[in-house]
Amino acid sequence: MIDISSEARPISGEKLAATGMPRVMWLLNHTSARRFEVPMLKACGFNEIFLPKIHPVDPSFRSASIDFSEDQNLTIPATDLAVLNAADWYGNPGRDAWAVANRHFSLLFFIVHTAEALGGISAHFEGAAIWRAYGLERTNSYSNIRKHFTEGVKTIERMGDRFWFGEAYQDLREVEDELIRRRSVYLPLGLPSTDVKEGWTGSDGRVFFVCPDIGFNPYYRAIFEEFTREFAGLPYAIGGSQPIAVADPNVLGFVPKEAHELNMRQMRVMFYHSREPRHVHYHPFEAVRAGMPLVFMADGMLDKLGGIGLPGRARTVAEARSKIQRLLQGDARLIDEIRTSQRVLLESMRPNSLENTWRRNLTHVIQRLQVASASQIALPTRKKRIAIILPIAYRGGTLRAAKLLAEAVSSGAEQAGESAEVVLLHLDLPSAYSAKDWSDLPPSVTTRTFNWSILDKAEAETAMLFDGHSDWQPVYEKYLVADDGVKQLGDCDLWIIVSDRLSLPILPMRPVLLIVFDYLQRHYRVSDIDEQILLANRLANHVLVTTDFTRQDALQYAGVDPRRLTKVPMLVPGKGKTVRQRNDGDEATHFIWTTNLAAHKNHRRALAALQLYYEAYQGKLTCHVTGFGSREIIKSQLPHLEGLNRVVAGSRALRQHVRFLGELSDEGYRRELATSAFLWHPTELDNGTFSVIEAAHHGIPSLSSDYPAMREMDRQFQLGLSFMDQEDAEDMAAQLHAMELNLVERRRSLATEKQLEDQSVERLAPRYWHVIRELL
Repeated sequence: MIDISSEARPISGEKLAATGMPRVMWLLNHTSARRFEVPMLKACGFNEIFLPKIHPVDPSFRSASIDFSEDQNLTIPATDLAVLNAADWYGNPGRDAWAVANRHFSLLFFIVHTAEALGGISAHFEGAAIWRAYGLERTNSYSNIRKHFTEGVKTIERMGDRFWFGEAYQDLREVEDELIRRRSVYLPLGLPSTDVKEGWTGSDGRVFFVCPDIGFNPYYRAIFEEFTREFAGLPYAIGGSQPIAVADPNVLGFVPKEAHELNMRQMRVMFYHSREPRHVHYHPFEAVRAGMPLVFMADGMLDKLGGIGLPGRARTVAEARSKIQRLLQGDARLIDEIRTSQRVLLESMRPNSLENTWRRNLTHVIQRLQVASASQIALPTRKKRIAIILPIAYRGGTLRAAKLLAEAVSSGAEQAGESAEVVLLHLDLPSAYSAKDWSDLPPSVTTRTFNWSILDKAEAETAMLFDGHSDWQPVYEKYLVADDGVKQLGDCDLWIIVSDRLSLPILPMRPVLLIVFDYLQRHYRVSDIDEQILLANRLANHVLVTTDFTRQDALQYAGVDPRRLTKVPMLVPGKGKTVRQRNDGDEATHFIWTTNLAAHKNHRRALAALQLYYEAYQGKLTCHVTGFGSREIIKSQLPHLEGLNRVVAGSRALRQHVRFLGELSDEGYRRELATSAFLWHPTELDNGTFSVIEAAHHGIPSLSSDYPAMREMDRQFQLGLSFMDQEDAEDMAAQLHAMELNLVERRRSLATEKQLEDQSVERLAPRYWHVIRELL
């Protein structure tokens, strides 16, 4: 028992049970462990215990089950319990579930199955968290598991004295790193009952050997093959769940509880192979309790639990085989000696002998939590700061998307009562950006310039070390860091990168969220860094997309884990000061084609369609071409634009009726749009375009290419778009002519101003914040 300083403060009453003891979250589903540990916790005074109701569908959870029986003992609101029961505590339970956990619980037991679980506990749980450790094979350690799941990025280190390594057997910590050794607490594993049952007969003259998962797990497959080789010629039966069938009639696979208990009563002998010094399975103790003779190999965990000197112990396989043969032949003396002596293995597992250790060590954990809680009172808190990064000198739609995202993050946080600072970062390129580009940002969003810097392996490792990630090791030869003059964005809690156009991996000093609008490189040659772009997607902590089409590309092409992928609604510019046109458009003399120089913009077919529209359909409306670089379409030497100058030069109709205006000011573009008959969007494929929304705000209809993203936009915003086949110039021309003839009808089919307002940034912002807050 340690002395508690006067600075210690009691645990909040809301987190205490009626008995005055803290509530416990026992976030495991192992049936045998639960049967011992839950009663032990109650014996120590912890009467309110939450048990998880969801566990992974995974062969490694073959011993798992779900237990609702403790819910009736919890004195927390039913609504809060429902939140806890619906949460996946082995993955990402979500901020709302963590809020409930922190409101009512002070002590948490867990195992590590995913990086999300480990990261979530260390980032969100405010009480004491005990990593329950039941031992591993000799080639592995919990330190290795921690580094595997965290990739060396600090997680449990952030918890300080609130983290504990709960070893189930003494000295598991001996092979662990300093952090785990220093935070170890001994909570010995036992059995709910150590009484030896009567009724063993041994009438089934076979060796019982337990070996699960043979069909797919190399570890158990090797054990199975070694057993069948070393004990060839002896009759045997192999127990244990087998999700994949094994071509051996002696492998029983899963059997009901009654059949298993019958096997334990009737099999002549159990053989336990393990020489692992830091792990033991449950079934040897099950055999001892059933009264079945146990032959086991020396130098394993059973030696530490009283096995040395027992007649069932074997130093070699030959000795084990000899003893098993004698038992199969009915050697009554040996049977009696083994059955009588092996009961000593249960002594160290008796609940009564372990209770004082549990009570003493859990008291220490709670007292240290009180001290840690007191020391945190004076710590200043600040708003979370979120960086939104434009990785290249984007203009046009992507620039606007970044600004809309910044607005949505700020608004979403404010609406949730979780205000955050939002910083929009752009490359320090005066030729690309001016102060005017950021003048329409809300006051809650600040801007900052940066430049990319490249670090080699040694520099990257040093940078991560200085940031507190002492176990991190570089995997790649070079890394990107954002040099913003403020510790490489170290003052920000989350980095949101607008697009995946990254030439190298980002140094993972902070969580990274990508917002990816499309994967055009799957369909077009748009970059020389395709492999790096895919890597950026796979390394990101999370990826946001705005259409189902892009979501499928993220899964099938980029290989993004579906657990790290979320579709959010598309954000579009609001109405602003736009006044919707109330006329029928009869006086309009032109339509707008908004484009740029990218290959997917379909310039060649668009010009062919325009030529047909004017020459075959006698089209009356001129075409005004706008957008970044659009003035260069018929001058560019880009391969996909080559020869277009000759197309225009060779057509009098195109020369007379098509005007290439280039990038207009916002005011100039709005003027062109407001006086147009309709907007034309002949792009082949992308993630959609803001331009049709802007047109709708002005009361201007749009004619669009028919591809998935535009269909999704049409549904989300109820735009009443007209569609054309973007791969058929004749259909494009025909639909242009139809737009000219049916303008009144097309304008009447537009979304109403109320429908558009329902899809405003302010209305959609909570959807974004719901995802982003989980990464903070």
